[in-house]
Amino acid sequence: MANLKEIRNRISSISSTMQITSAMKMVSAAKLKKAQDAITAMRPYADKLTELLQSLSATLDADSGSVYATEKEVNKVLLVAINSNRGLCGGFNSNIIKQSNHLLDNVYAGKQVDFVCIGKKANDILEKRSTIIANKSEVYDDLTFDNVAEIAEMLMEKFVNGSYDKIELVYNKFKNAATQIIMTEQFLPIVSQEADADVNLDYVFEPSKEEIVEALIPKSLKTQLYKAIRDSFAAEHGARMTAMHKATDNATELRDALKLTYNKARQAAITNEILEIVGGAEALNN
Repeated sequence: MANLKEIRNRISSISSTMQITSAMKMVSAAKLKKAQDAITAMRPYADKLTELLQSLSATLDADSGSVYATEKEVNKVLLVAINSNRGLCGGFNSNIIKQSNHLLDNVYAGKQVDFVCIGKKANDILEKRSTIIANKSEVYDDLTFDNVAEIAEMLMEKFVNGSYDKIELVYNKFKNAATQIIMTEQFLPIVSQEADADVNLDYVFEPSKEEIVEALIPKSLKTQLYKAIRDSFAAEHGARMTAMHKATDNATELRDALKLTYNKARQAAITNEILEIVGGAEALNN
């Protein structure tokens, strides 16, 4: 059994760790509220814009389709891995890395697969397995639509000029503070919904339907990427808050167990001292 000084040092160390994890939990909870409000407010707009674009695209003639909707034979794939710049958030980053490796080894085996990493953690691992053409970790320093739009424009340009045949987003979708859903979402080419024959879209388009679609597509793609990064940002804080909550609970249990061990050891030491005194007194009497 460890001596009393060692146990006291361990209790002190664990108590300090508890203070850190508890503080990190509270910070993440405050950031989560802001991030959750942002993604909750954005989702209806982004979903409706995507729905509108897909519905309009489905009614266009094949010859008038957008360059962003052109289906190609998939030989070169670009995966956008959205993760975080920091750790201590449970399986948040490792899940993105696992999903990226799954796509690399199984879904797109034998094809050229490159990455754009938004976040440092996945970049440090994936650069050992594949080519990282860009690392946009700095976007989290100022997470605005304009900054994300620049990344979306880069991705659109690489698809249009033929550098890649398909671009997909890999990210954590925020469900609640304890749950994140791993998403693999096609970014380009855009996916058109099948036109519903039962629905009569008797609209007058001004300007033409083609011009409206061409104007909406870049905006929709930028919004789609911004929503994915916002989702991941909220999921990160939820995962970190949950991880720090569990770490604090585990540290509390360990500290309580060590205190019990310390009290038992201290009681045993006192008992031994009493026995030695009694034994010494009896020896003197004899």
